[in-house]
Amino acid sequence: MTSNRRDFLKTAAASGAGLWLAAQSAASATSKEAAAAGRPMKLLILGGTRFLGPAVVERALDRGHSVTLFNRGKSNPQMFPELEKLKGDRDPDKGAGLKALRNRKWDAVVDTSGFFPRMVRASSELLAESVGQYVFVSSLSVYAETAKIGIDETDPVATMDDPTLETFGDEFQYYGPLKALCEQAAEAAMPGRATSVRPGLIVGYRDSVPRFTYWPVRVERGGEVLSPGTPDDPVQYIDVRDLAAFIVHAIENKATGVFNTNGPTEAATSIGEVLHGCKAVTGGSATFTWVDAEFLEKQEVQPWAHMPLWIPPTGEYAGFHRMNCGKAIAAGLTTRPLAETVRESLAWFHEWPEGEPFPWRGGIEPEREREVLAAWHARGKEDKAPAAAKEKVPASEAP
Repeated sequence: MTSNRRDFLKTAAASGAGLWLAAQSAASATSKEAAAAGRPMKLLILGGTRFLGPAVVERALDRGHSVTLFNRGKSNPQMFPELEKLKGDRDPDKGAGLKALRNRKWDAVVDTSGFFPRMVRASSELLAESVGQYVFVSSLSVYAETAKIGIDETDPVATMDDPTLETFGDEFQYYGPLKALCEQAAEAAMPGRATSVRPGLIVGYRDSVPRFTYWPVRVERGGEVLSPGTPDDPVQYIDVRDLAAFIVHAIENKATGVFNTNGPTEAATSIGEVLHGCKAVTGGSATFTWVDAEFLEKQEVQPWAHMPLWIPPTGEYAGFHRMNCGKAIAAGLTTRPLAETVRESLAWFHEWPEGEPFPWRGGIEPEREREVLAAWHARGKEDKAPAAAKEKVPASEAP
């Protein structure tokens, strides 16, 4: 396994009071949403206070449903003080384990925090008689190969020799297989009543591993931006609110089975469109210098890690950003305009408490970016690739 693939897998594995007030405000104006949702339902969320969980809570409340949270009470315990909170552990062998879930009834459960099949098996088996539907948040990393363009839910998933291992591995080589085993555990416990959603890079407000956020922040800073590959290289991502909306929609419509949940849903997009979209939102003086993948590799600039969101659309990753999400789109998945995601990502960055380091998990350091750009410009004229000249700048940069 190459260093690039190892670092890619490592970073890929990783998607207060003001938030509560926002949720309260949304919940207080839900009569129209609740009517559209049909009968109010009782939902249980395993997790619920970090990134995707809060978005699911807010969407469910907007739709007039009631929500119970089950977690250890360690991450953002101040969130959603109005909700019922049950304390325990996903691991049934630790502390009180899952005891708080016994002898209760919910219409559906959303599992945002399952990574190991033993724990998903324990929760799904315990809840099999207590809930009507089990929604498991999986990952597009489950697929055995990503060289194929148009991978859909029928393509084979990755496997591992020892399915009892509870580690992602030194190179995160077990992350995908473990997620696949978690899906299978939920389906085995609740056959025909399990839903597995497979997102790619989840982005937007509250992103705890803000890889997408690098680009809006970098473009907002302005100047010459090291831009990877070609402007036409495909990328896929999903705004956390769109994924949350689909999860709640799947529950309301009892949509079960497996769904690739990535976007945009209206038309394919590219890294060039993303960067120009960021500039349309932020304004400023940013210019884009497109540097080919071969040169970046020679400079040890790694896709996905140093150049977030992007990976060369060739070889073993040719299909990584070309997944087929038609099944989910037919079932109701929709995605918002890029501009909204850019604004929300920037808002999350600018709201970060002063003096606390922002939790970057990707992006090249400014000094190193300048070094790579200088090396690119210093090449002999006969070696220069026409990547920058080939860029088709949109007539309007509005995303």
